[in-house]
Amino acid sequence: MSFQRKFYSGFASPKGTTKYMDNTILKGASRTHFKTIENLKLSSVGMGTYLGNLSSQDDADLEESLYYSIMEGGINVIDTSINYRSMLSEKCIGRVISNLIEDGVIDRESIFICSKNGYVTNDGDLRKLDIDTYLQLMYLDNNIVSRSDISPSYHIMNPNYISRCLDKSLCNMGLNTIDLIYIHNSFESWYNVVDRSTYHEMLSRVFQLYEDFRHKGKINFYGMATWNCFTSNENSKGYLSLKEIIKIANDVGGVNNGFKFIQLPFNLYLSDPFTFRNQPTERINKVTLLQAAQKYGIHVFTSVPLYQGKLLNVELGQSPLDKLPAMSLKLLQLVRSTPGVVGPLIGQKKIVHTKENTTISKYPPLNELEFNEVTTMLRHPD
Repeated sequence: MSFQRKFYSGFASPKGTTKYMDNTILKGASRTHFKTIENLKLSSVGMGTYLGNLSSQDDADLEESLYYSIMEGGINVIDTSINYRSMLSEKCIGRVISNLIEDGVIDRESIFICSKNGYVTNDGDLRKLDIDTYLQLMYLDNNIVSRSDISPSYHIMNPNYISRCLDKSLCNMGLNTIDLIYIHNSFESWYNVVDRSTYHEMLSRVFQLYEDFRHKGKINFYGMATWNCFTSNENSKGYLSLKEIIKIANDVGGVNNGFKFIQLPFNLYLSDPFTFRNQPTERINKVTLLQAAQKYGIHVFTSVPLYQGKLLNVELGQSPLDKLPAMSLKLLQLVRSTPGVVGPLIGQKKIVHTKENTTISKYPPLNELEFNEVTTMLRHPD
């Protein structure tokens, strides 16, 4: 007897995410833990799936953490990428979503799934094929991409590659639809290889592909996951203007295009999105990245809220953050309370950490007065 895998359709919807929010509030979450983004009720903290080894134990830990985060932890935003743990993170997400739906905990429209593409990856389930061998067999030998399409950091923006990655991500997660897809660190991977106008042309072709996928009903939104291009000095080669990217999206998809999200690091130490004025708008020459994003209607998810654990021993001093019982919660509270931030994405696998981190859902974000008290923390240390 053959086994036929079930694929789930639909996107996160106002009805589905509101139902999830209401159920979470009944379990003790604060209503203000959820934010209204594109008419969806999204948790103010999302779960990332970046770190980990290619081991069955890491799979099991991640799946336990994912299941708990969605069922009990008040998290309905899941972030991943096709290259995270060589596709194994996406496959873990697929198994957990299937289990949660079959267990009657959620439906597909309750959760907001984000993935990324661009980096070359192999398949963690094919352990004998390293990245170079996988790339050769799957893409180069089939003339899908050429060597000139690959950056020194193993990034590809050829739409043929991006298209196949997106379909592979859908397959990995057992989904017919992804809510949000990002092009992953594209400018950081290419600005030393091609000139700016060539990069804009490459990005335009990727955006056109994403628009095509939107019209086919495979994705709902798209965006750019970045590292430091939007927060670099405007005179540096690695700087990117959000205003320029908005123009590319408008030229490709019109005013109703699907470019609605960006992702970048932001935490107590990496504070430039909130503190550094480097982005132009039509009316003001320089504003912060978060201010520019709000002006253009772009929603911002942030990464590394704990700076991969480096901030857990920092001395904060007395502040409204003292209401939270753990340092991880204080750091999450700071980020999710920042104007213009949808929510931080926190990587967690061990269930003890997951149970602690997700208690943030029971606390309201800082109000304006409280946040103003802690903004002095958002500066680089000398």
